[in-house]
Amino acid sequence: MASLSVSPNSGTTQHWASGLRRQPLAVIGFLLVTLFVLAGLLAPWIAPSNPAAIDLLHRLQGPSVAHWCGTDELGRDTLSRLLWGARLSLAVSVSVVAVSLALGLAIGGLAGYCGGWIDHLLTIFAMNTFLALPGILLAIAFAAFLGPGFQNLVLALAIGGWAGYARLARAQVMAVKEREFIEASRALGASGMRIFFRHILPNMMQPVLVQAAVGMGGVILAEATLSFLGLGISAPTPSWGSMLNDARSHLFDSPHLVIFPAIAMALAVLSFNFLGDALRDYLDPHTRIQMGL
Repeated sequence: MASLSVSPNSGTTQHWASGLRRQPLAVIGFLLVTLFVLAGLLAPWIAPSNPAAIDLLHRLQGPSVAHWCGTDELGRDTLSRLLWGARLSLAVSVSVVAVSLALGLAIGGLAGYCGGWIDHLLTIFAMNTFLALPGILLAIAFAAFLGPGFQNLVLALAIGGWAGYARLARAQVMAVKEREFIEASRALGASGMRIFFRHILPNMMQPVLVQAAVGMGGVILAEATLSFLGLGISAPTPSWGSMLNDARSHLFDSPHLVIFPAIAMALAVLSFNFLGDALRDYLDPHTRIQMGL
C-alpha cells in the first residue's frame, strides 16, 4: 500500500494563507509599508536624478518617459524628490516614535508603578499639561522656537507626542502590576527593577506597539505639516510637505505637482494605519482565536 506523506509545513502554510484571506487590509498595509521603507532606504540608488538638480529649460513638465512624475517649477525631477522625501519621512517618523516611546515608557511606567505623589506629580503636572494642548500646536511652537533642522524637527514632534505614550503606559502598568504573578514575584523577593523589566514591561507592550505603529503615520502627517509651513527641513532637502507648499501656485496649470506628493503621503499614512490594525488583531489572543489566526 502506498503511504501518504504530508509535509509538516503544509498545515502552517494553509493556516497563514487562511489568515491572510481573512485580513486583506493587513496584507495591503504590509506591502505598502515595505514599499515605503524600500523607497526610502534605496533612494540614493533608485532615484532617476539628483533631487536638487535645477533644469529651467524643462520646468513644469508633465509626466513623460524622461520624467515619470514630471518636473517642478525649477525643473527638478518630481519622482526623485518623492523618493528622497520618503527617506526623510521614514527617518523622522522612526526617530520621533523612538524618542516619544522612550519618554512615554519612562515617565508613564514610573508614574504607574510607583503611584502616590509621584503618580500625581507626573500625571497632573506633566501628562495632563501636554495633553491639554493639541500636539501639532506644540510641535509648531517648538519648531518655530528651535528653528529648522532635522534634530530640532524630531525634538519638536517628540515633545508634542510623548504624553500619549506615557498615558497609555501608565494605564497598562497599573493594570499589570496588580496581577497574581507580580505578587508572586514580589513575595519571592524580586527587586522592583527586576519586576518591572522582567514581568511588567513584556506584558504591557501589546497596545504600546500598536500605538507606535499608528503613530508613525501621524508623525508623517505632522512632519509634512511643519515642512508645508516652512518649519521643517531647510531647502533644498526634499520633503513631501515642502513639495506641496511649492506646488500651491501651480495647482491648476501643473496639478501633478500636488497629486503625486499627496498620493504618496496618503498611502504612507494609510499603510501604517492598516499595519497597526493588523498588529492589534495578531497580538490580541481573543481576536486571533475569533479570526482563526
